[in-house]
Amino acid sequence: MKTRLSAALLFLALPGAALAANDVVVHRDPGCGCCEKWAQALRAKLGRTVVMRDDASRGALQRRAGMPGTLASCHSAMVDGYLIEGHVPVADIKRLLATRPVGVRGIAVAGMPIGSEGMEVAGAARQPYAVVSFGSSGQKVFARH
Repeated sequence: MKTRLSAALLFLALPGAALAANDVVVHRDPGCGCCEKWAQALRAKLGRTVVMRDDASRGALQRRAGMPGTLASCHSAMVDGYLIEGHVPVADIKRLLATRPVGVRGIAVAGMPIGSEGMEVAGAARQPYAVVSFGSSGQKVFARH
């Protein structure tokens, strides 16, 4: 009995164990296409393996990270323990990882602003947007674009 239980637990753990420590898992609204464009930028500019998961219940991930609902977008990613919500530019993710500000659990771009990473539309005017940090230190503008 113990052998079967151990084998079953090992089998269940394998998908998670197959991910390397620095891989990025992106939880997206099922079928969202712009999320793949953002993931391509992440792969190219951050040099990480990116795994896409359709996840209709990603709100639980957002709540665990303490992300305010007002910052929600179409995808959430975990990068080195930080929640990255929405179309955050890779340059801002790199700055977050380099500085690791105290009291910050993640950064977010609310909604889907045209011109943000993964939301580029040929011929369309870029919409200004803010990248907002959140966590025990509250919400603060991390960057403006």
